[in-house]
Amino acid sequence: MIDWGILARAVHIVAVVVWVGGVSLVTTALLPAMKGRPPQQWIHDFEKVERRFAPQARIALLLVLLSGLYMLYAYNLWDRFTEAHFWWMHLMVGVWLLFAVLLVVEPLSTRHAVRGRLQAPPQAALTRILWMHRLLLALSLTAIFAAVGGAHGLF
Repeated sequence: MIDWGILARAVHIVAVVVWVGGVSLVTTALLPAMKGRPPQQWIHDFEKVERRFAPQARIALLLVLLSGLYMLYAYNLWDRFTEAHFWWMHLMVGVWLLFAVLLVVEPLSTRHAVRGRLQAPPQAALTRILWMHRLLLALSLTAIFAAVGGAHGLF
């Protein structure tokens, strides 16, 4: 017999790995490597990578949502959102919400920024994008650490 709660947890973790692993690759390798390229080249390359990664990230975020909701239901964990010592649950949801919004808004704002419509030079736009990704990665890694620690009694 399949334990659907365990399956949901496994799907949840794999989806988080795909999602945050991609954010990590973009933040720590791809964007820094583009800093030395001419603006038209890095804009083209960034958009090419974004077109391939964004759908994967959206699917991963959807799987995180569905598996997370299932675990909340199956294990009756809703009341954790009313208790302060489960702050890490709020952090997980907050990071998920932030990324959910950004996966809709960011492609539009990134294209807008790098196409020069914000009167920022392309290199300044790249620097802004890189710092935004660093912040998002730091929040994501903090949420993962807090969730694992919280789920296992660290907090």
